[in-house]
Amino acid sequence: MSNYFRQLPDLNYVSRLPNAKISDYIKVKNLFKKGKLREDIFQNVSFFTKYKIKGDDRPDNVAFEFYGDSKLDWLVLTCNNVINIQTEWPLQQPDFDRYMLEKYDTYDNLFNGVHHYETYEVKDSNGVVFVKAGLKTDETFAFKYTDTRSGTQVDLTNVSVPVTNYEYEVDIEDAKRNIFLLKPKYLNVVRDDLEEMMTYKKGSTQYVSETLKTADNIRIYT
Repeated sequence: MSNYFRQLPDLNYVSRLPNAKISDYIKVKNLFKKGKLREDIFQNVSFFTKYKIKGDDRPDNVAFEFYGDSKLDWLVLTCNNVINIQTEWPLQQPDFDRYMLEKYDTYDNLFNGVHHYETYEVKDSNGVVFVKAGLKTDETFAFKYTDTRSGTQVDLTNVSVPVTNYEYEVDIEDAKRNIFLLKPKYLNVVRDDLEEMMTYKKGSTQYVSETLKTADNIRIYT
């Protein structure tokens, strides 16, 4: 994300260094500025394509694979509104294994402990679905239906299967792998928008230049 941070404008912030005078400032990056996609782009699925994260790929790996530029990792995150990469991006396998063992304490709890029960799909002889798969239920869920071909009533008991703690956690991680990426042909539009967002406008007493403002201890400038 080094390329992204280089585009952030600067702030002259009041110095907190020892022996600093009240009028001394330090130039810092304005981290309160945040690049984002325009709403007309972000809300339009035609601008994006589906992508599945592979293995232990990081955002920079994905950016290089898809755009040929690892410095566009910030765009990968922005496209999916990822704020906290520790919880919203798939963990690398060693970290995932460590997380699961810490959460469930033992391998027996992890692999054999039941997290919840889900229904399996139930169809009649005509292929009509009466129970969808994947609905959370209890262990003793039962179901009755009338077959649309024969007209006979069918009684089913225990229409559910156990989902282990391991399966539950893996499903969550796998869901994180399905992301959307902005199509490469729109990159120039996003770059132009980012440059505009990161430029200060004249009109305030704090304005110094398009890339620099003077901040104080109270207000946050975006």
